Amino acid sequence: MNSRTFVCIVCPNGCTIEAKYEDDKIYSITGNKCKKGVDYVRQELIDPRRTISSSVRIEGAVLPLCSVRLTNAIPKKELFRVMEEINKITLAAPVEIGQVVIKNVCGLESDVIVTKNMGGGSLP
Repeated sequence: MNSRTFVCIVCPNGCTIEAKYEDDKIYSITGNKCKKGVDYVRQELIDPRRTISSSVRIEGAVLPLCSVRLTNAIPKKELFRVMEEINKITLAAPVEIGQVVIKNVCGLESDVIVTKNMGGGSLP
């Protein structure tokens, strides 16, 4: 049987949680102060997911980079594949918050969206 310690990041408590498991079977989860900790550890053991916030090139704007993020968490093992797609992007100003840059990136049911309004222009 394996044992692994987690620090929960779901709420401000930051509980240190211990899980005992083998393969896909979880035998015990202890140390959590709320149910969210159990759900967090279960997710981390079975299907760890992450989100991405990044920057992409933009042409015709005052600044050379525009911030983007994913709309949903994706499997952790897919992070590098998604970042390869994000790194290929070059936007053209103007762009608006919420604008979809890549729909359903890598077939993972998450879109890459703009998180900063950026109009055209140049520095004075």
